[in-house]
Amino acid sequence: MALDAEIKSQLNQYLQLLENDIVLKVSTGTDKASEEMLALVNELASLSSKITVEKAELERTPSFSVNRVGEDTGIVFAGVPLGHEFTSLVLALLQVSGRAPKVDQSIIDQIKSIEGEYNFETYVSLTCHNCPEVVQALNIMSVLNPNIKHTMVDGAVFKEEVESKDILAVPAAFVNGKEFGNGRMTLDEILAKLGSGPSAEQFADKEPYDVLVVGGGPAGASAAIYAARKGIRTGIVAERFGGQILDTLSIENFISVKETEGPKLAAALEEHVKQYNIDVMNLQRATRLEKKDLVEIELENGAVLKSKSVIISTGARWRNINVPGEAEFKNKGVAYCPHCDGPLFAGKDVAVIGGGNSGVEAAIDLAGIVNHVTVIEYNDSLKADEVLQNRLHTLPNVTVVTNAQTKEITGTDKVNGLTYVDRESGEEKHIELAGVFVQIGLVPNTEWLEGTLERSRFGEIIVDKRGATTIPGVFAAGDCTDSAYKQIIISMGSGATASLAAFDYLIRN
Repeated sequence: MALDAEIKSQLNQYLQLLENDIVLKVSTGTDKASEEMLALVNELASLSSKITVEKAELERTPSFSVNRVGEDTGIVFAGVPLGHEFTSLVLALLQVSGRAPKVDQSIIDQIKSIEGEYNFETYVSLTCHNCPEVVQALNIMSVLNPNIKHTMVDGAVFKEEVESKDILAVPAAFVNGKEFGNGRMTLDEILAKLGSGPSAEQFADKEPYDVLVVGGGPAGASAAIYAARKGIRTGIVAERFGGQILDTLSIENFISVKETEGPKLAAALEEHVKQYNIDVMNLQRATRLEKKDLVEIELENGAVLKSKSVIISTGARWRNINVPGEAEFKNKGVAYCPHCDGPLFAGKDVAVIGGGNSGVEAAIDLAGIVNHVTVIEYNDSLKADEVLQNRLHTLPNVTVVTNAQTKEITGTDKVNGLTYVDRESGEEKHIELAGVFVQIGLVPNTEWLEGTLERSRFGEIIVDKRGATTIPGVFAAGDCTDSAYKQIIISMGSGATASLAAFDYLIRN
């Protein structure tokens, strides 16, 4: 497999940054994937005098490990790491060569202090935009701690292994042979799962903030930056910095940026926030808000943060269909990300629940991968934009079922079908399926505010034109509010508005 000119050019630039010699140990057979892998590693070696290739017998074939001279690092790629994993390959080469990972020193210290042997395996698809974050995080841990090993496994190459473990969603991480986690995980989240996260005591001595932002998505980042630029004490406490855009692939309506991806935008937001004196407290879930002399925010770990004003920007999450089988078969055939998990259903029959833009876009994407897609829509017609519907109707392997109420997702150890009721006739029907993708909109992350702030019947925080809530000094922004439209650019604007309003409040009180 010859690399195309663009990838080869990028590699040429990156490989100039190698600091020391590295050795690629390669285990190949006679299959096509082995041929492609051998071509890739030989191409890498031809581009840099610091890279040598050796034949080896590794646990999986085809695979290759990335090592320092005379020392195995534990980083292995089982499959050909191109597509979304191209960056993972480049970073592994650079970091093994001696280039320091771009993470805070406190994180490096946490990784180095981990005791015990950890053999991680992450099953990925090369079209998954969430997988690289997990792969890169675990590779960093392998570089920094000799007791940690990590293998990226391409599920398309090792299909039998994936099926034997009933993996129907990626990324799927295992440690020492046992399930560790499904879905996107940051380095901070992985460390927290290993017991290395911050405790309540670490928050005990924090002075009150002028503005405390709860939530780290586009609205929260915008609010924090606007506050910090005023020179006031600002903090962000977020369950997951970046929020829902971390699960978004293509973004084409962020004005001035023709096209980007959610994880890239989230990383850019984080970098922008770091330019200011903002206290970022990631992986912390807020559980209570109370207005006293100051506004108090209690966290799930028991810590209490205080601030003169608060901006809530906790965003929204995918809405569940809430039928029997959905929770039971999550990651066992029930999925929410067609880009991530679609390749695992190659050649199989799947359903998409939801006929809005998200559902129809998912069906279009999946139609190019799976055998057949059935779109299930509750109403009597699809709600997606006309251009999307027109594209959908040109696809020969898509069936649209309207006036259909999903009753149950069926299965034993994994999904085997879906039962729905025809709302016109009342007749119950069943479709045999391997997977169900739920795409029915959003629900605001505001349950923790029950009985505290005025909310709409949908759970959205009710705000005025300045983002003020029913509690003085408490503001809200983004998808958790009753904003008419849920868009990234609107969330950012509302975050800025709420921050300016909070500053005005501080001046007057």
